[in-house]
This record gives sequence, structure tokens and C-alpha cells, in this order.
Amino acid sequence: MAKQKQTPIKEQEPKERIKNFKEVCLGYAAEEAKEEALRCLQCKKPLCVEGCPVNINIPKFIKFIKESKFDDAVRAIKETNNLPGVCGRVCPQEEQCEKMCILGKKYEPVNIGKLERFASDYEGDIKSPQIKKNSKKIAIIGSGPAGLTCAADLALKGYDVTIFEALHDFGGVLRYGIPEFRLPKKIVEKEIEYIKKLGVKLVKDAVIGRLYTIEELTQKFDAVFIGAGAGLPYFMGIPGEALNGVYSANEYLVRVNLMNANNSSSYATPIKKASRVIVVGAGNVAIDSARVARRLGADVTVVYRRSENEMPARIEEIKHAKEEGIHFLMLTLPVKILGAEKVEGVECVQMMLGEEDETGRKRPMPIEGSEFVIDCDQVIIAIGQGPNPLIAKTSRMEHGLKSNLIVDENMKTSIEGVYAAGDITSGAATVIKAMGDAKKAARAIDEYVKNKGKDAE
Repeated sequence: MAKQKQTPIKEQEPKERIKNFKEVCLGYAAEEAKEEALRCLQCKKPLCVEGCPVNINIPKFIKFIKESKFDDAVRAIKETNNLPGVCGRVCPQEEQCEKMCILGKKYEPVNIGKLERFASDYEGDIKSPQIKKNSKKIAIIGSGPAGLTCAADLALKGYDVTIFEALHDFGGVLRYGIPEFRLPKKIVEKEIEYIKKLGVKLVKDAVIGRLYTIEELTQKFDAVFIGAGAGLPYFMGIPGEALNGVYSANEYLVRVNLMNANNSSSYATPIKKASRVIVVGAGNVAIDSARVARRLGADVTVVYRRSENEMPARIEEIKHAKEEGIHFLMLTLPVKILGAEKVEGVECVQMMLGEEDETGRKRPMPIEGSEFVIDCDQVIIAIGQGPNPLIAKTSRMEHGLKSNLIVDENMKTSIEGVYAAGDITSGAATVIKAMGDAKKAARAIDEYVKNKGKDAE
């Protein structure tokens, strides 16, 4: 009979980890991973695979771990996922593969995410597969999870793939948007190096619209994929948001990822240290921002207009934040940021939950006369972000009101030969959703280029 509970996984102690940016979760050792792998029922109809947006053959790679065939486990994962070290750390497995785990119907589900991470971390210098090249060229805009995934899939099909990245290094949100203690940069670099071995060329400091237009790329390449992400932060539109000491979560996390986080005396991109920080929002980006601020020495409070049950952040991340001494103030809405030139406090109003709205969540409503003030010297706004409007406005592609590109069921845009996936089409979502849609786009691009070749004959 399978063991009822998951094999425990070691973590840094909270009182130690708030002093550093090292990874919180320490991962499984080999024997621990094998012990957890033994819990897998090896179902004949594995629902966990259906729950994975990139359809990893989960029972197959777990069986290899159980048999101590760790290199084979990585190869099995990479049949459909070329970013296992990333996905094993940041994917919301509890809402995807693990939610579908048959064992989880009665006991704790198999810890699929941590096993994927183990397999990836164990991987040595595995040679890339032999690829039969063709003469077709594909341009990829953006080197985040969508761009990297589409590039890898097309490279494996023999295409000559070039990624154009606007920033000075590669990885997109993986490098700039997720803190080191959740996703170490060495993991991002390792996964990118593997994709380079597939023959993918990467060009940095390449701003599309300045270097080439989308239309020019369609003339130079057989197809174009856009995975430029969602880098435009949303604000609340309340008084005081222009005060010194107010950051968008995007800016805050990028600055921290650019600076030497483990050496507070050496900042490449400085952030003013604060003693009391208010973080507005309750998604993963909000929790990341709060935990970063805590590591920089602040007393941190997360304010959210709904209750804890409605928080969109991962349960694991909320648990870690609470262990690290971060406060949570639910049913609270900021209505004004106070101060003359710099932040001195936030005026808030208490909320109550009413009827369900169009999202299925109960609508928060202000309680009359419930205003109160929280003293603070820094505010981080983390209420979401959308696509940068530059690409939509400098091309003739059909786009939505928030500059998200409109795509069909095959991720094709309104321009012939141009496809898109990830946050630029959906708004801010998960890494794994971006990867799943990018794989769909890669399949469609392959079909498009092959058919275009037939039409030309």
C-alpha cells in the first residue's frame, strides 16, 4: 500500500532565510526522491498527465527515479518539457498534475513538482539529440518561458531559430521577475544553455520596432513567433501613487534581480531600503515582493481587498511568507497614499464580501465609515500587469483593449505567418500556461511552414 503522506522535503529555517537570498527549498536527496517515487501508483490511465499543460509523461519519469535511472528520468521529461528545473520550482502543481493525482483522492498526492526538480537538478552534461536540419528560418521575439519553449520545439524539428531579446540578458520573467530564493539564476542559465545546444541563436539588446518591425521579420523569416510577455504594470489610480517610495512590483523585482542581492553594499540598480512596507495585492508577484522586502530588512504587511480564501498566490508561497514574519491584512483596500513628497502612510477602507462577480469570486464592497491609516515608508503595487502596447501599436495585428494580441485556436495572429503565446496573449498568467500555449504555436508554425513550402512547389 502506498505511503499516505509525502516524503518531507528540507527547507532553510525561516530565521536564517530572511537574512539571505538563497533558495528556500533544499530539494530531495536521491534516497528521498526514490522514497517519494515509490508512492506513485503507475496508473494505467494517468490523469496527472492530462493535468499537465505540456503533457509530461509523469509516471514514466517517476518510474525511472524509482529505479535510480536519473538520467533517463530527465530525458523522459524533456520529451515534452525543455525547462524542467524551472517548472519543478515555479509551476502550481497543486492546481495541475498533483490535483489530478489518483493517490491524492484519498491521501496526499505524489509530490510531482519536487520529483521533477530533483531529476533536473541531478542532470549532468547530457548531450543534445541529433537533429536533422532544414533550411527554414523562424524568428522568436522574447526569451521568456514562451519564447524558449517555442524555440526549443522548433529547433528539435530542424528549424534555424533565432530569438530576439530586448533586454541585456535572456530569460524574461524567469531572470528578472522571480526572486533568487524561488528560482536561482543558475537554473535559468542551465536551461538556456541546453536550448543553445539545440542550435538556437539568441540575440540580446534587440528591440523589435527599433531593430526590425514585425512586417520586416516576416520578409526575412519563414514564420515569426511573439512571446514578449506582459511587462506593463497596472496601478490603482488612487491619489499619491506618484510619491517617492511607490514602486510597481515589476520595477521592484527587476531592480532586486539586477542588484547583487547577497551583498547589500554593492547595488547595480539600487532600491531605497524601507523600514515599513505595504504590498498591495495577493498573487504570486505580491508575495514575491513581500518576501524580498522582508529580506531587505523591512517590516512587511500585505493588504488584500478580499479574504485569504480568495488569494490567488500559491499556498506554499503564502505559508513561507507567514513563516518569515510577513503580516496579512485581509478585506482591506487602499484608497490614498499619504505624504508630501515621499510615502508616509496609506489610508485604507475595510471591505466586506457581497455577491459573486463574473469571475465566480465574491465581490468586495467598502464598509462606510471604516477608514483607517497604516504608517509606512514604502508601497509596492502588485495588482497585475499586461502586455506592453508597443508591439500591438507598431504593427497591424489585431489586439484587445489592453494591448493583448488576439490569436485563434492555433495561436495564429491576424498577420499571415505570425503566431503568439504567453502573457502577451492572455495577460499575466503562469509560466507553464505560457509554455503549453507556446508548444501549440510551435506545432502550428511547423504545419504552416510545411504547407507554405508545398504551395510554392
